Amino acid sequence: MDGQDAALDPTDWTVFRAQAHHMLDDILDFTRDTRQRPVWTPAPQPARERFRAALPEAPQDLAEVHAEFKRDVMPYTAGNTHPGFMGWVQGGGTPVGMLAEMLAAGLNANLGGRDQMPIEVEKQVLHWMRELFGFPETAGGLFVTGTSMANLMAVLIARTHALGTGVRAGGLAASEIRLVAYTSCAAHNCISQAMDLSGLGKGALRLVPTNARGEMDLMALDAALARDRAAGLTPFFVAGTAGTVDIGAVDDLAALAALTRRESLWFHIDGAFGALGMLAPEVRPLLAGIDAADSLAFDFHKWGQVPYDAGFLLVRDGARQQQTFGAPAAYLRRESRGLSAGSPWPCDFGPDLSRGFRALKVWFTFKVHGTRRIGRAIAHTCVLARHLARLIEGEPALELLAPVALNIVCFRYRCAEPDRVNADIVVALQESGLCAPSSTQINGQFAIRAAIVNHRTRRADVELLVRATLDRGAALTRPDLRAAQRETERGTLTALVPMA
Repeated sequence: MDGQDAALDPTDWTVFRAQAHHMLDDILDFTRDTRQRPVWTPAPQPARERFRAALPEAPQDLAEVHAEFKRDVMPYTAGNTHPGFMGWVQGGGTPVGMLAEMLAAGLNANLGGRDQMPIEVEKQVLHWMRELFGFPETAGGLFVTGTSMANLMAVLIARTHALGTGVRAGGLAASEIRLVAYTSCAAHNCISQAMDLSGLGKGALRLVPTNARGEMDLMALDAALARDRAAGLTPFFVAGTAGTVDIGAVDDLAALAALTRRESLWFHIDGAFGALGMLAPEVRPLLAGIDAADSLAFDFHKWGQVPYDAGFLLVRDGARQQQTFGAPAAYLRRESRGLSAGSPWPCDFGPDLSRGFRALKVWFTFKVHGTRRIGRAIAHTCVLARHLARLIEGEPALELLAPVALNIVCFRYRCAEPDRVNADIVVALQESGLCAPSSTQINGQFAIRAAIVNHRTRRADVELLVRATLDRGAALTRPDLRAAQRETERGTLTALVPMA
């Protein structure tokens, strides 16, 4: 046997190529026609049951598998490519990014290391991010799955900086120093998770109160630092937020930078979606001080509209990043020539040795669209959020629950039982397929949360959200309107979704 039967390439490249073009056409049509579909459609039980099948032993024709995908997967995603998706801070993706992802899959490059051009593409993006955020040439950076991983890495780097590289061998138990960290009570839960996974523990994280704008209260932070120092603890890490998860508030980054310098603390910024506001001249002033961070975490797959996943960590001192993650091994021997050249490798700056070519879709996105165009898309989502806020303030039946700093709007329908009714409104809107907000709690009150991130969203989409909220709120609080509301929804969806 020559091994030909073991190869997984097509036996007929002509037939395969035709099917591949058909699959590309289908997904391009899916993206082009996104407005003609509901935002979200719950998957029917028969489709779910088909994914309980046994492990396949025999081969199946590619066209048949593609048909199954079209029938059982494609219609039932969360819908974040749709302009009416306003539930969570998720980008809408682009056709350019999709094609770049296809090219990256074809190369099948492992960016853990070795002397190869895909790593130079990642270094190019790192250089661009240094330029964008005002970081020095000595800054390190790395693509990761998302900001949750980037925040964890930042905590680990700050921990090593505080305790020395010996902590990597001896662990926290070898040190008598008890480290404590600080972030806003409005920060993303992944900061707390990072403390947990790093071994420092959630109990070592202080959640600092916020002011009326949702920003970290700096006087409260100062007081917390003083209390912990008096108790014999060692403050080491402060995480500011550029775009809080609930309302999109931006901490006073410049003031935090000054405070952390004064107190000799590691200054990290969770800029999951907000950091890329630096691309928009209208948003950039809100991010003053971001250039002073010791580390910055953000996602290209949010405001950058790059397909999932594409998170990034930028570290002011790349040497500290390497000290935290570098792990020499015989099988990772470096040379000055050959395929093992090019040291240091990306695996020296993070926990992953196996790494996909995430940089290519970011490189394509920035090259094809340019920063000005991406910045305009970012600014437009903020314009839409302010428009939505004005519509809410102009409706007596609606109440704005938080200030609008960027692109997130939190509001509710006024009624006698606001928590129950607004929770029902959110589910009803999602199930209608017209629009998909999410929910949160603002000062103990249930809030409808609209996060406008998709570059495809327009004024008509946020105006539809307001009308649909008013209609469903009235239907839920006035029994005589419920039957009429159900008929209206049927008619709207019939017009929205073309008949096969």
